Amino acid sequence: MSALGILIIIVVLFLMSSIRVLREYERGVIFRLGRLIGAKGPGLIILIPMIDRMVKVSLRVVAMDVPPQDIITKDNVSIKVNAVVYFRVMDPEKSIVAVEDFLYATSQFAQTTLRSILGQSELDELLAARDKINRDIQVILDKHTDPWGIKVSNVEIKHVDLPQDMQRAIAKQAEAERERRAKVINAEGEFQAAQKLTDAAKIIAQYPIALQLRYLQTLAEIATENNSTTIFPIPIDLFQPFLKAIAPKPGQGEERGGGAEG
Repeated sequence: MSALGILIIIVVLFLMSSIRVLREYERGVIFRLGRLIGAKGPGLIILIPMIDRMVKVSLRVVAMDVPPQDIITKDNVSIKVNAVVYFRVMDPEKSIVAVEDFLYATSQFAQTTLRSILGQSELDELLAARDKINRDIQVILDKHTDPWGIKVSNVEIKHVDLPQDMQRAIAKQAEAERERRAKVINAEGEFQAAQKLTDAAKIIAQYPIALQLRYLQTLAEIATENNSTTIFPIPIDLFQPFLKAIAPKPGQGEERGGGAEG
């Protein structure tokens, strides 16, 4: 092999070991002889072989699953809770220099914080005020991971595993609550119906003709339903207007009688 060929091979190997290409979401933390010189990227990065060392860091949001944790709540209920933590690297240099493994460290801290916060909460609060607990965990995680260059954007509790006896107790409580609401709604309906009947009675007492109109309406409804004969007693009050119309007025009889005599 000629000297030119050896030189070409050396140049190719040099370029292969010194050139790096980073994607848009990647940054390269460069160490030169063990000293940090900064973060570079994205794009083409040139390193000095055997002198520079680069550590890639992704800036994308990481969805980290927190495994189920055995927790005893404030009211002494044993439960299992798992969650998911959303975070991203904001400072690549700190994420490499300040902590050995920021993914492992964030996961462990999320587990301990989850147990600590839920251990200070009661079961009803955990089930009803989950958003508040999520915010509390997120604030604590974000505060303690900030020196590592990590930004925790959100924490979500995914599943709460309750014991069987506690599930039955909650089901009974929910059933009792539904029965209570049904009874209250039924009582309110009866009360409103009684009020309406009272108002109707007052109107009928003030205007007796309303009862007669209602009576006629009932007759019309019955007549349209079935082809049958129904006998109803007709109140004499219905005929009083007609009787008054055909009855002679006072003084009319006397005038007719006087004219006959003359």
